[in-house]
Amino acid sequence: MTETPGIDSTVPPSGTGCVECLAADGWWFHLRRCAECGHIGCCDSSPEQHASRHAAESGHQIVRSFEPGEDWFWHYGESEYYNGPELAPPAAHPENQPVPGGNVPTGWQGKLHR
Repeated sequence: MTETPGIDSTVPPSGTGCVECLAADGWWFHLRRCAECGHIGCCDSSPEQHASRHAAESGHQIVRSFEPGEDWFWHYGESEYYNGPELAPPAAHPENQPVPGGNVPTGWQGKLHR
């Protein structure tokens, strides 16, 4: 197998929800998985945007969607979609996990970033 810089296909995801949102009793819209370390963070539409914050702070530039049925990668540094290998399972949060997830407030739609 050829290694891809910035991707470690052997690292499992850190959990089934955004690490920081869960720790703060927060919520997320969609989830992204760091392709280098497995960190699960919330997407840029989510209030806290933890996935892109993780990329900026760690230097880990490539994420993969952690949504069921999605298999795309995104490269933050290049601001474009990216081709990547299969990652260690699971490939997404559980199908029965609600979207949005976490401690979702009333009127959550108005709190999304567009």
